[in-house]
Amino acid sequence: MATSSLTKMTVPLASDQSSPSQGLLMPKLKYRFRVTFVGFGVSQPTTELTKQVKTFSRPSLQFEDIVLDVYNSKIHLAGKSAWQSLTCELRDDAGGNVSRLVGEQLQKQMDFLEQSSAASGIDYKFLTRFEVLDGGNGVNAPTVLEDWEILGCYIQDCNWNDADYSASADMTITLTLMFDNAIQNPPGSGVGAVIARTVNDVATG
Repeated sequence: MATSSLTKMTVPLASDQSSPSQGLLMPKLKYRFRVTFVGFGVSQPTTELTKQVKTFSRPSLQFEDIVLDVYNSKIHLAGKSAWQSLTCELRDDAGGNVSRLVGEQLQKQMDFLEQSSAASGIDYKFLTRFEVLDGGNGVNAPTVLEDWEILGCYIQDCNWNDADYSASADMTITLTLMFDNAIQNPPGSGVGAVIARTVNDVATG
């Protein structure tokens, strides 16, 4: 059948590497996702934030570079790791639900009226859960394809953005979130998976 040609629409591999009729794997789609916040602000529930998320950036990790200078060359080793800040853009609803929750979270981090800061991180840090979904809805419950638990979050930067007489667009609030750690679920599927620590007999670079 002519439709069998669809199985050839991918990168051809050597015969000993893959089936000649493997086809192309279905990608995750950018617009199928859900973000939930646990411990954000004071008011409950925080589901209004979930419904008003416009864009969200997945976690980004960077390792510091350790350079060992030797004779005629250099050797590079992975140093300390550091998670980079991520961005969440929210629609600012007419009822003020999103703006109120964002304001409450900022006040937990710093009381701007009294100029009094939080005593410790546990007083204001929250958890953010990012899930990539398969498109299911209603009676067909969505399947979670990828799940990130982003731990120890706080708002590093908050921008209420601009108003514009010439624009037919929604008003937004952009948050830059800093966090301590991120784990992919279910356990064993990515970051956070159990990988045996290798220690060779001879420790070298």
